[in-house]
Amino acid sequence: MATFSAVHADGATVIDVREPVEYVGGHVPGAQCIPLGHLPTSIRDLPRGGTVYVICASGNRSQVGAELLERAGIDARSVAGGTAAWARAGRPLTQGSRA
Repeated sequence: MATFSAVHADGATVIDVREPVEYVGGHVPGAQCIPLGHLPTSIRDLPRGGTVYVICASGNRSQVGAELLERAGIDARSVAGGTAAWARAGRPLTQGSRA
């Protein structure tokens, strides 16, 4: 199985389920912010046919989000260790908001 950094480099769909204030402070480049509480109403807008990677700060909220998406028929994976592990590995974070 490919690592998250490898699939990220290939343009994977990444959903950040943290709150906007957390997201603005630093997020994986290209991640779309959909707070966990808003995820159920955003499912219809997510791409089908590929894997969606769900990330949060440490992996707890992303696990809940990935399970929710899986129940809705979306191939979803929680990113183990979250944004904190991404940053500890020396990978870049983007700051500020993004649509």
